[in-house]
Amino acid sequence: KGTVVLAYSGGLDTSCILVWLKEQGYDVIAYLANIGQKEDFEAARKKAQGLGAKKVYIENISKEFVEEFIWPAVQANALYEDRYLLGTALARPCIARKLVEIAQREGAQYVAHGATGKGNDQVRFELTCYALCPKIKVIAPWRLPEFYQRFPGRPELMDYAKKHGIPVPVTPQTPWSMDENLMHISYEAGILENPKNQAPPGLYTKTRDPANAPDAPDVLEIAFERG
Repeated sequence: KGTVVLAYSGGLDTSCILVWLKEQGYDVIAYLANIGQKEDFEAARKKAQGLGAKKVYIENISKEFVEEFIWPAVQANALYEDRYLLGTALARPCIARKLVEIAQREGAQYVAHGATGKGNDQVRFELTCYALCPKIKVIAPWRLPEFYQRFPGRPELMDYAKKHGIPVPVTPQTPWSMDENLMHISYEAGILENPKNQAPPGLYTKTRDPANAPDAPDVLEIAFERG
């Protein structure tokens, strides 16, 4: 069917999607963006190759992410609905820009992503791709009936991963989808889908779990010498 460049994270969704795209008859090139997340990139490369990726790109785009996306957002005081700091929303266009660049370099007709059908990420990825390369064809598995009817949720993906020997970092007890970059970290899935539930222990990586924090405040004073 041709070559597709997949925005690959190495998590449950994109690992299964890589194998599924191969099942559909595509040659798959995996592209993993380094935007400051803590990750063993060489292990991720070996995993993608083991799953059948024809080629694996690991691109460090941290510098352009900071200079062209984070700093302008900070300077603009960009907040979603005046309260929510942007993290994932800033990274996606930066990732997608390199996705298109690799597709053009490889002569690939398709790009693909693992953004779910209910999220904003598919819009962020796809509008960036279409803006930069109007002729590109986007494969969004979570919007294809043949994919989402086969995989109604994460338990079915976990079963698929087990059946195909795909190593994944999630379990039924910890089914989190995690997004980390230089700007932030966020989680979704499982009990977190209900806003009434508190985050379970072990999710805090950038800060201390509030339950384990000292009850005495620290005072931090910042002075500016120039500016």
